[in-house]
Amino acid sequence: MNETFMNFAPILAVLGAYLIGSLSFAVIVSKLMGLKDPRTFGSNNPGATNVLRTGSKFAAALTLLLDAAKAFLPLLIVKTWGPIYGLSGGTIAMVAIAAFLGHLYPLYFKFKGGRGVATALGVLLGLNPILAFFVALTWLLVAVVFRYSSLAALMAALLSPVYYILGDGFFWSTDNSVAVAISAMALLLVYRHAENIDRLLTGKEPRLGQKSKKL
Repeated sequence: MNETFMNFAPILAVLGAYLIGSLSFAVIVSKLMGLKDPRTFGSNNPGATNVLRTGSKFAAALTLLLDAAKAFLPLLIVKTWGPIYGLSGGTIAMVAIAAFLGHLYPLYFKFKGGRGVATALGVLLGLNPILAFFVALTWLLVAVVFRYSSLAALMAALLSPVYYILGDGFFWSTDNSVAVAISAMALLLVYRHAENIDRLLTGKEPRLGQKSKKL
């Protein structure tokens, strides 16, 4: 194996994850389906929840799937073939964060991206499907009870590192670099939901599935 390539393999993996993560599928799907740009109505957030406010459940579901896949696939590739090139758990953690940051600050869309809920789920799915299931279940339960997507995302995000730590020895073996990556991702999600938190506190946050009046 070429030693030079081995040395650059982690950098290439992280860069590739960021570039793939930079694909804002809320904008892409909306444009292809002739829907209004999600950055111009509702929460102005290019994400699946805002796409749902157009009334197109299919477009929202497709956005959700693709935003998750763009984080899941790079992690799957690195976990499957990474060991051949000497890529360790540290690289996996960096790839996870890179894909997530690509969604938040996409290169192709002037670094103005979404809040990262679906992409975070894709990251967790790539890290461990059982962990992703627990986090997704948390989101679903909160969303069903309170009908606020943002509140569900915040609760799921904050509990994700807790689930990861508590699951050590039962469902997986924890890796410190991965634990740091999950915690950083949770904090970034909370930061990106600052406006939602303010609207939740003032009772102005739109409920899940509510169509924007600006459309």
